[in-house]
Amino acid sequence: MIILGIDPGFAITGYGFLNMEGNRFKVLDYGVITTEPKQIFSERLLCIGNDLGMLIEKYRPDVMAIEELFFNNNAKTAIQAAQGRGTAVYEAARRHIPVHEFTPLQVKQAVTGYGRADKKQIQQMVKILLNLDSIPKPDDAADALAIAICYGNSSKYSVKC
Repeated sequence: MIILGIDPGFAITGYGFLNMEGNRFKVLDYGVITTEPKQIFSERLLCIGNDLGMLIEKYRPDVMAIEELFFNNNAKTAIQAAQGRGTAVYEAARRHIPVHEFTPLQVKQAVTGYGRADKKQIQQMVKILLNLDSIPKPDDAADALAIAICYGNSSKYSVKC
């Protein structure tokens, strides 16, 4: 099963593709899609959609796992990030790829076993679980891989339709 993990955003969208066989993960690809602040916002969303669409066509994931957004203060930033997230969900949905959402707490719990783990602990566990030589960079890519791991670790307990 190929899992696409997405750490959503509009300036930076992290992605990670994992192949899961049994309880083992193999990294296929990871990175970020970036947009420029000076771009018109709709062009930024188009860039995210186009780049993510090309990656989806290349790796043909069976499922997308995406982090739910959580914001305390800035409503404008939250709305823009939600639109970037929506663009990613749309790209999966138009290709009939099931989308599963996870809270940051669920991702932390699935990757580290501790729901209040900090970013460094998560990154270190991603490195260990995926048998990588170093922590994936940038942080958004490591987060996307963590989200994919979360799906992989939780999918064996869920009912498939």
